[in-house]
Amino acid sequence: MTSPAEHPELPHDRVAYPDPPWRMVGSLWLTLFRLGADVGDRPRGLYGAAFVSYDEGSPLTYSELLVARALPRREGRGRRGSITDIWVDSPASVAGGRELWAIPKGLCDFDLDSAHRGPLTTTDWSASLGRRPIASATFRDVSRVAPRLPFRMGLWQPGLPEGGGDRSTTFGGSAKILPARARWDFADDGPLAFLRRARALSSSRMASFRMTFG
Repeated sequence: MTSPAEHPELPHDRVAYPDPPWRMVGSLWLTLFRLGADVGDRPRGLYGAAFVSYDEGSPLTYSELLVARALPRREGRGRRGSITDIWVDSPASVAGGRELWAIPKGLCDFDLDSAHRGPLTTTDWSASLGRRPIASATFRDVSRVAPRLPFRMGLWQPGLPEGGGDRSTTFGGSAKILPARARWDFADDGPLAFLRRARALSSSRMASFRMTFG
C-alpha cells in the first residue's frame, strides 16, 4: 500500500491507495460518440463514455463514470486516449488515480441495477454529484456468453493543477466483449452536457474483464 498522499478535494487530507500496477476485475459498459463541432473548450472528435464496476478480486472495489477522447495516432504509439472527465465513489481511487497517472478523478454517487433474462442482461446506471444528475444509461447485452478476447490501449494525461507533470501509461487484459444496445441521458446543466450534441456510434460491454493498469 502506497504512503498516503495529499489531495485537497478529498474529504480527508491523507488517503492511502494500492501500489501499481492495479490488477482489476469487473465489467465496463461503453458507448462511442462523435462530436462534430467544438463545444466550448471541448474539441470535436471521437469520445467514449463508460460506466465501470470494479468488483471483488480488485485491490479496490468501486463504481466509475468516465469520458475519454481519442488522440491522433502517432507513429509507434498505436491507439491512445486521454480521460477528460471521471468520477468514482472511492477516495482511495481518487488519490491513486491523480497521483500515479494524472487521471482527474473526483467523487460522486452511483446507482446500479442489473437483471438477467436468459442470456440477456439489462443494466441501469446513474451518477450524480450531490443531488445533481451527471448522466444515466441503460444497456442491454448478451456479453456473459461471449468468447474472451484480449484488449490493450495507451493513455496520456496532461498534468493536474496539483503538479506532477504529464503522464503516460498502458492497460490491457481480456474480457467477454460483444456489442450492446444503449440509451444515455446527459444532464443538460451537468459537466457532460456537451455530449448531448454528439452522435452515438456504437456500444459494447466488456463483461468479466481482467485488466492490469499501470
